[in-house]
Amino acid sequence: MIDQAALLWEEKLTSLFQPDILLPAEYSETVRRKVSSEAEKRLMLAVLEDAVQCFQDNVSARSGRGKRLFEEAEEWILETNSDWVFSFESICEVLGFNPQYVRQGLLRWKEKNLLKHRNIKAA
Repeated sequence: MIDQAALLWEEKLTSLFQPDILLPAEYSETVRRKVSSEAEKRLMLAVLEDAVQCFQDNVSARSGRGKRLFEEAEEWILETNSDWVFSFESICEVLGFNPQYVRQGLLRWKEKNLLKHRNIKAA
C-alpha cells in the first residue's frame, strides 16, 4: 500500500513543473493593462516634454503668449504636494525621475540662461 503522504508530496512536486494555465481572456486583460500603462506613460512623458520646452523656449519672453506659456510651465513645475495625476511630481515619479532633482536642474538652467541674456543685452 502506498503512503498517502508520499502521494500528496509527489503531487505537489510534479505540479511545480507543470505550466500555468491562462485563459485567453486573462491573457488579453494582462496585455491590455500593460499596453494601457505604456500608453499612459507615453502621454505623461509628452506632457513633461511640452512643459520643459515651453519653459526653456520662453524663459526670456517679456510679454504676450511666450511669457504666459513660460509662467504656466514654471508654475506647474514648481507646484508641490499635488495629488493630481498629471502634476509635475506625479509624472516624474511615474516615469522614474526624482521631481526635486529635475526641478532644481530646470531652475539652475533658468538662472544661467537669464544671466546670459542680461549679459548679451548689456554688451
